[in-house]
Amino acid sequence: MDKRKLVVSTGNGHKIDEIKSILSDFDIEILSKNDIGLEEFDVIEDGETLEENSIKKAKELAEKTDYMVIADDTGLFVNALNGEPGVFSSRYAGEEGNSKKNCEKLIQNLEGIEDRSAYFKTVIALITEDKKVFKADGLCKGTIIKEAKGENGFGYDPLFVPEGYNKTFAELGNDVKNKISHRALALEELKNIINSLI
Repeated sequence: MDKRKLVVSTGNGHKIDEIKSILSDFDIEILSKNDIGLEEFDVIEDGETLEENSIKKAKELAEKTDYMVIADDTGLFVNALNGEPGVFSSRYAGEEGNSKKNCEKLIQNLEGIEDRSAYFKTVIALITEDKKVFKADGLCKGTIIKEAKGENGFGYDPLFVPEGYNKTFAELGNDVKNKISHRALALEELKNIINSLI
């Protein structure tokens, strides 16, 4: 029998590697949308919440394939900024996916503010081959430092120090991050869901 396949609604190699490593216990082939010829596939993320965006992305991808699909949405929520950048995390500075500009804008907006507490949240939507929808989420609390540190990771990782640590996600490296991050926790919950489906 062929391996079950799981298509992830991303072309981001970092994300695929992270997901493969966390779901390595399962006999499932993990593919990016690019692997199934959907490089151009894109979904307008116009939901007001991470849940809305991840479910919308998963549903639109599920219409294009018969495999299981997952889509996630992640946001960084800074308490002193009323939850900004939140659902706009990847385009905070106005340009989709420009991490350097996003980090610069965040540092600027937090200038002179003492409360630098924040949390990352990931919501993953899973749609099975028979189009049932499941949802998993994960949350990681921490603080935002005043200048970027570390070479690993992506997005806001160089600015975010998770609770209980004195280094940023970008300094801690993937081994630690893949155990404690918001996405890792959401994927752990997803593992339980997949386990119940297999």
